[in-house]
Amino acid sequence: MVGFRQATRADGYAPIRDYAVIGDQRTLALVARDGSIDWLPLPTLASPPALGGLLDARRGGRFLLQPEERFDVERRYVPETNVLETTFRSATGVARVTDAVTTQTRGTLPWFELVRRVEGLSGELSLRWELDVRFPIGGGERTNIELLTFGIEDGESPFVVREGTRALLALVAVEDEPLPRPTRDEIERRLDETTDAWRTWIRDHDYEGPWDEAVTRSALVLKLLTYEPEGGIAAAATTSLPERLGGDQNWDYRFCWVRDAAYTLDALLALGRREDAHASLSWLLERIATTAPDIKPLYPLAGGPPVEERTVPLEGYRGSQPVRVGNAAARQTQLGVYGDLLDTAWRYVDEGNSLDETTRSLLVSVLGRLASVWREPDCGFWEIRGGARHYTHSKLSAQIAFDRALRLARAGQLPNDDAPRWVRANDEIQSFVESRCWSEQLRAYRFYADDDKLDTTTLLAYRREVPQRATDRLEATIATIRRDLGAGGPLLYRHSDAVEQEGAFVASSFWLADALARADRVDEAAEVMDGTVALANDVGLYSEEIDPASGDFLGNFPQGLSHLALAQAAVAVAEASSSPRSSAPGRASARRRRR
Repeated sequence: MVGFRQATRADGYAPIRDYAVIGDQRTLALVARDGSIDWLPLPTLASPPALGGLLDARRGGRFLLQPEERFDVERRYVPETNVLETTFRSATGVARVTDAVTTQTRGTLPWFELVRRVEGLSGELSLRWELDVRFPIGGGERTNIELLTFGIEDGESPFVVREGTRALLALVAVEDEPLPRPTRDEIERRLDETTDAWRTWIRDHDYEGPWDEAVTRSALVLKLLTYEPEGGIAAAATTSLPERLGGDQNWDYRFCWVRDAAYTLDALLALGRREDAHASLSWLLERIATTAPDIKPLYPLAGGPPVEERTVPLEGYRGSQPVRVGNAAARQTQLGVYGDLLDTAWRYVDEGNSLDETTRSLLVSVLGRLASVWREPDCGFWEIRGGARHYTHSKLSAQIAFDRALRLARAGQLPNDDAPRWVRANDEIQSFVESRCWSEQLRAYRFYADDDKLDTTTLLAYRREVPQRATDRLEATIATIRRDLGAGGPLLYRHSDAVEQEGAFVASSFWLADALARADRVDEAAEVMDGTVALANDVGLYSEEIDPASGDFLGNFPQGLSHLALAQAAVAVAEASSSPRSSAPGRASARRRRR
């Protein structure tokens, strides 16, 4: 909690850092510090936005609820929930707004319901509301929307709340169905049930250690980004928030990336969320089966748009164009996704689960394809457009795929028929990496073969337990990355070509903490964690990047990769702290089920 402060906008746009997120796992809304909901896709998080002021302040639409007079703001999430409380304070009074997309005891509602409850805490406060539904990039033809008001005379704006009084606004929406008009008592009850539902879910959270509050918030964010009821995991809640203000690196992240989903599954398993991990893995396997033996970098969520990329005529966040819908990265070749899938399958089995025959056949088929193509260049982790290269991370991930295949075969979860081919590919990739991806001059693994540039994804070699013999080279890589990609404090630029060209990449700092912990440098890891956790916004959320100079958030928000990397790193540091080799025996440890 940072206390009361003013809310600001520039050219009609709130800072990305000033947003909080609410949702029901079908869709979600971004609520600015000043009480304006500027982003709400309907009916799913991948659908066109009904409210799109986030990407066009003049024509996008919003749902405003704020005091008429000058005010300060303090806000928080109700503990262990995705229910938001915003407290407005003016010279005349104080009022609290509770925002949630409601659910019910039995799960999601048959309609969409966004509730804003206003409570007078002291004095009196005059608030104004405005609902401006626009669907600025199309859609909405089948959507019926109505705003219900209670405790507001004739639904007028502005209205006054006094100490001890309440008002309620509820946005209800359906598609091609009769429009419900629930009563105030029903809505109030559901708001309480929604709070209870989130707390019930997080109750089984299997983590005890440092940064518990940040880990809990990250788990709740990842749950929001998991599309109910099927289990597909969106990379982020938004499209086209820029990696550099005024720049053109603005992408649509409202799809399920195999890479991000695999890392999220790893985080969910680390936090004891077996049921969530199972649902999401099953969804991912079903989608991959539609393209096997090829694995695409990303797949659309149910109810969302196709992945074909196009631009739409919106102003863009603070003038950052183009605004994109869809993502052409779906057509890229990314070798890393094969390692992501096989590593996830192994972690699932290592937790005591087993694979079915259909999954085994699927994994054997994609391994066969990888054995044929791993020598080819690809577009890499960062999906850089305009030319494929031999990215170090891609080769290491291909090596991971064959290593995990061999582990699964030894565990009786894959047939041994192809094991000799997997052993041979594993050895050949290691030879390639050590001969062409290591730089004696840099004393580090390279961004890509034969060119002395750096990339923070090489830090993932520690987490992924890449079977490299040269562990001293991994240690040296940590030092070089910290020196040459450092952006101040714990922050890192993601690779050499990003230095001072965009923001620092949040997940990279957590990867650094993770790698330090696994290298038994626990105190250093904890220092990086402390510094990076402190850079979250006032309600514990992260975007993709942070401007090192100003601290402003950049990129899509909230970013799943940032939050899952936090959870993974926290577990790694906590477990390293409890290890007999740890130099920090006094630190708390993570609690995890082991087999």
